Amino acid sequence: MITVSSWNTPLMTNRNPPLLAARGLRFARNEQPVFGPLDFAVDAGEALLVQGDNGAGKTTLLRVLAGLLQADAGEVDIDGQPAKASLRSRAIAYLGHLPALKADLSALENLNFLCGLHGRRRGQTPGNALGIVGLASYEDILARQLSAGQKKRLSLARLWLAPAPLWLLDEPYANLDLDGINLVNRMVQAHLRDGGASLLTTHGAYAAPPVRTRMLTLGEGSRPADALSASAATPNARPGMAGPGYPEQSH
Repeated sequence: MITVSSWNTPLMTNRNPPLLAARGLRFARNEQPVFGPLDFAVDAGEALLVQGDNGAGKTTLLRVLAGLLQADAGEVDIDGQPAKASLRSRAIAYLGHLPALKADLSALENLNFLCGLHGRRRGQTPGNALGIVGLASYEDILARQLSAGQKKRLSLARLWLAPAPLWLLDEPYANLDLDGINLVNRMVQAHLRDGGASLLTTHGAYAAPPVRTRMLTLGEGSRPADALSASAATPNARPGMAGPGYPEQSH
C-alpha cells in the first residue's frame, strides 16, 4: 500500500490557480519549429498525457517545462507564479530517459544522496521508498549491478521521495513489466489524490493512467482535449493541505 503525506514546502494561493499553466509556449531547434505555440493548464489532482510520434517534441516539452531548455516564446506559471528557476527546483520532480543514478553507489546510498540535495517528502524514508517500488532487498546493491527495470524502479523511488507537487514523467512505463506499469499507475493515483499533478509522455502504446486525465497530442494541432477519465478521483486538497491518501494495491 502507498501512503502519501503532506508536502514539506506548500505552494498555496487563495484562488487556487492551475498547478501548471503554459501560454504561447514555443520551441525551435536550428530555426526549425519543434512544437508550439502551446496553451494548456494542469490542475491539482489532474494528469496531462502528452502523446505524439517520435520527433514530435514530447521530451523537449518536458525539458522546457523543467527549465532544462529555454523556450523561444511563451510563459510558464507554477501555482500562479512565474516559473523562475528557484520555484521550478522545489515544485518539479523530473523523471527522464536516463536513470539519474550514481553507478558506484548502492540503491540506498543513491536515495540518501538525492534526499540530501533535494529534501524528501514528509513521513517518507529511503528505505520505505525502496519497499514501495519492490526493491526492499536491494539496499546494498550497486546501481550499476541493477537491471534496466530495477534502475527504473530505483528512479521511481527517487521520484516518490521528492517533496514536489508537480511530476514530469518522460516515458515512465519504459523498461517496466506489467507489475511495474501498475506500480507507476498507483504512484500517480496517490500523488494526484494528495493534490499533486503530473505530465506523462507516451508513444501511445500505453493507456492513460486511471486518474483524472487530459490529453495533449503534439504534431496534430497541439491542443489538449477536455475529456477526463471515467475513473477520475477528486483530489483531497491543494499541496501542503492534503491528508494521507491510500490507493489500493492491485493484485
